[in-house]
Amino acid sequence: MPESTRIALGVSYNGRAYEGWQSQLGGQTVQDKLEHALTRFGAVDPIKTLCAGRTDSGVHGLMQVVHFDTRLDRDENAWVRGTNRYLPPDIAIQWARQVDSRFHARGSARSRRYAYVLLESPVRPSVDAGQVGWVFRPLALEPMAQAAQMLVGEHDFSSFRAAQCQAHSPVKHLLRAEVARRGAYWRFEFEASAFLHHMIRNIMGCLITIGTGSQPPEWMAEVLQARSRDVAAPTFSPDGLYFLGPVYDPVWGLPERTPAFDWLP
Repeated sequence: MPESTRIALGVSYNGRAYEGWQSQLGGQTVQDKLEHALTRFGAVDPIKTLCAGRTDSGVHGLMQVVHFDTRLDRDENAWVRGTNRYLPPDIAIQWARQVDSRFHARGSARSRRYAYVLLESPVRPSVDAGQVGWVFRPLALEPMAQAAQMLVGEHDFSSFRAAQCQAHSPVKHLLRAEVARRGAYWRFEFEASAFLHHMIRNIMGCLITIGTGSQPPEWMAEVLQARSRDVAAPTFSPDGLYFLGPVYDPVWGLPERTPAFDWLP
């Protein structure tokens, strides 16, 4: 019997049809579909995966990273093409790499990246429904950019934490928060050591409140310092939220992006 090897996969998915990443009894999650496909391709006992970061219902993934251990002898391309045969069209393995047994999809990640894509238009989304958030009121760049920078650094993000969050601590280190516009579309990008449950969607609610002029940029600092979910804006839609993937040390030799990065506005 061959020795066990560790395989890392980069997975992209449209999360609109799924109840988030994490496996559930109903089987309608991205993890459930992926593990079912891996097991069918391998024709072995069920294959279980560990991911870099869970995503909620309706949230998309451009490069979720998972790992699993197996005794199967398959080359990297076979894991991609073979498993994709059994996946639904809105989930696809982008790459596979055999990695050292010390690699851990979650534990080896230095940081995690998300983007939120938002359509500013008097009319709701149509062809990109479910893939972008929507606001019908005009937004101002400078106030939102100022407010976003107030969140950079290590802070207690309790004001942006969902009630059902299971994180041990609300203190996280936000490394980057950027706002840009391309035509009618806005792109908000965040990178942090880790994120709380609904943290980005709650931040987005506050940024949009500021961008529409309902609150000044300084309000973001007040919300942060209050450490209370009650003072922040409502949680924004999951539609435009994308997990861009984790960041690893170059020593692991893993890709940093997938072709979908070039499609995202």
